[in-house]
Amino acid sequence: MICLYRPFYNSRMGVCLLAGFLLTSPLHAEDKKPNIVFIFSDDHAWQAISAYGDARKLNQTPHIDRIAKEGMRFDRCLVPNAICGPSRATVLTGKYNHLNGFMNNANSKFDGSQMTFPKLLQAAGYQTALIGKWHLLSTPTGFDFWQILHGQGVYYNPPMIRNGTDMKFDGYVTDIITDTSVDWIKNRDKTKPFLLMCQQKAPHREWEPPVDLLGKEPDRVYPEPETLFDDYSGRGLAEHDQDMTIANTMNKRDLKLVAPRGLTDEQLEQWNRYYKPRNEKFEQANLSGKELVSWKYQRYMHDYLTCVEAVDDGVGKLLKTLDDEGLTDNTIVIYCSDQGFFLGEHGWFDKRWIFEESLRTPLLVRWPGHIKPGSVNNQMVSNLDFAETFLDAAGIEIPSEMQGRSLVNLMEGHTPEDWRKSFYYQYYEYPGAHHVRPHYGVVTDRYKLVQFYGTQYHDQELFDLQTDPHEMTNVIDLPENAEKVKELRAELARLRTEFKVPEVIPPKWFGNQRIDQER
Repeated sequence: MICLYRPFYNSRMGVCLLAGFLLTSPLHAEDKKPNIVFIFSDDHAWQAISAYGDARKLNQTPHIDRIAKEGMRFDRCLVPNAICGPSRATVLTGKYNHLNGFMNNANSKFDGSQMTFPKLLQAAGYQTALIGKWHLLSTPTGFDFWQILHGQGVYYNPPMIRNGTDMKFDGYVTDIITDTSVDWIKNRDKTKPFLLMCQQKAPHREWEPPVDLLGKEPDRVYPEPETLFDDYSGRGLAEHDQDMTIANTMNKRDLKLVAPRGLTDEQLEQWNRYYKPRNEKFEQANLSGKELVSWKYQRYMHDYLTCVEAVDDGVGKLLKTLDDEGLTDNTIVIYCSDQGFFLGEHGWFDKRWIFEESLRTPLLVRWPGHIKPGSVNNQMVSNLDFAETFLDAAGIEIPSEMQGRSLVNLMEGHTPEDWRKSFYYQYYEYPGAHHVRPHYGVVTDRYKLVQFYGTQYHDQELFDLQTDPHEMTNVIDLPENAEKVKELRAELARLRTEFKVPEVIPPKWFGNQRIDQER
């Protein structure tokens, strides 16, 4: 089929309409199905992608930026639960975690028998592959080929599982995942369209850089965020009671005061050549207070951003492979992370919160012939929409049980009149890693209403992003906000009903059976 006028193309029906006529050609529908390359990193903050233009200008990511230059940059991609495993489960299923069954990283296990978009693509004739971080405990389903890390994985010389067989690899994990992905593209079944999910471990904690990139910017001083020394005044117990500060939470391994386990002798020699003299200088300085926090922040940025550089190099290899294989024009390329990440804002690292640095994830998409190069989209989109988007682009009916919406119209420059104006968020895991209290909330273009729940602490907070973009002050008690609070509470209730959120959360969903849930 040939579509002469794209706005009249119905991708689900697989037909093209122009002035009431159906146009056909000898081409098979399968010949027009796009390939999909989904590049998914772990904890990659949008602030650390140069295409997003963060004021600190922390780094340059030319290959990731190429996707934005040749495609679309989404500036408001939000996640429904800012933590690794739950985000991956949402991507696969197009559903919130209370329906896909993966609420936390502590005791959840993904049910591989449920409907996922790779299964639907596979059934429609796609060849499918998953390479890299899985982190869902169960065995991947819906993939013709899979090679995954054990759990969280390690940065150096990682063991992996290939189609059920344990294997050991020498080298740096980012390079291994990239090279395996490149080899799979080159050796795939070239009679079929394909889905490749290339899922990097980096730049997840402990941010262990590749030894061959150490010393490229040896002693650069990175600009500090305005809120590095936030004291959490103007907010409630939850913000004060967390355990994710650069000042107090980072350990010796995070700070590279000890070397990672599992390095080869050669890797350890390169590691020590860079870190040992700098660590000795640090020990001699005997820093304390804000000076110590600033030193930790600088070490954190060096390590984190060097991990990102390796990811960006991998993106470059994948894009070059698509060019060399003649696949660029008919391949959708997506770069995204499982959620955002704090790079010193509020004195924090990690994620979990409904706050901007955590809630908002990078999303860059290239689809030649469908996306205008250099486009920017400001609509509220989500990883909840990815499954629906991939199915829609492939001309496959979207199951009614999925809770997101296809982004194809937005990619092609058309915003549906009924596109979402609010977004629902819910975080469960407590009191595990980082002690971030459970909360849910509603997000609009200007406001966030946050409800803490599941413990003895049940406060609500309101943030006005227009007057307080760094989310420093809870303004829920201001009289002038009374009507807005009432409106947002009603919208929050509506979203909870729409998305079938249970009123009472089973204790096991928090990852700790002992939690005392009052409501």
